[in-house]
Amino acid sequence: MKQIPRHQKITELVKKQGYVSTDELVEHFQVSPQTIRRDLNELAEMNQIRRYHGGATMPLSSENTSYSLRKSQNFSEKDHIAEALVRHIPDQATLFIDIGTTPEAVARALIKNHKQLRVVTNNLNVASLLLSKTDFKVILAGGEVRNRDGGIIGEATLDFIQQFRLDFGILGISGIDFDGSLLDFDYHEVRVKQAIIENSRHVFLAVDHSKFGRNAMVKLGSISQIDTLFTDVAPPEEIQAILDNYQVALEVTGEL
Repeated sequence: MKQIPRHQKITELVKKQGYVSTDELVEHFQVSPQTIRRDLNELAEMNQIRRYHGGATMPLSSENTSYSLRKSQNFSEKDHIAEALVRHIPDQATLFIDIGTTPEAVARALIKNHKQLRVVTNNLNVASLLLSKTDFKVILAGGEVRNRDGGIIGEATLDFIQQFRLDFGILGISGIDFDGSLLDFDYHEVRVKQAIIENSRHVFLAVDHSKFGRNAMVKLGSISQIDTLFTDVAPPEEIQAILDNYQVALEVTGEL
């Protein structure tokens, strides 16, 4: 079994059972204990699980990984997701770009070939990336700037976003629960994301496979509220069933 699908299935088992022992995982996947321990260590580094002696549980829902670590995780996968997404953005379109490392990958991809875009963002990193394109118009939201990742949040940000009605909303998210709930860690950030959904004609959610089944404490809404999900690996069966039920389009870039 390839590593990425096994990681995803381990996360699903931990999510469903609350705790999974190393011995149980060895038997389930028919691999060596050393392989499972390596898998658990890698998943713990990505904050997908909490590592315990002899097994694993879900991470605390109040803790997110650092921005620098998130930026380096699944870097090539995020770039592939971004390249797939921007093919659906025509020149001269208007769009929101959200906080997060995958939306930042989308910004990098837009610079390559797109022309005359109008972008509203609450992400300082996205604004800095897009400034290199002289034919882009970048509108930066006001509000409180988070030192850790350059995100802009707060009541002023929310009021600003609600002034617009744009063609596309490009969102990232910290986790997608198996019931389709979209989850994040910051209540203020979630309110801005909700405003982007409400004020976009088309909502694109860009996530890598590590977000499936990942826990976080604040519920944004449901995956049924988006129009298209872009990811690198097919989602778990439970999430796929929700996408099918609500006719949410899915684009998978491939198992890299």
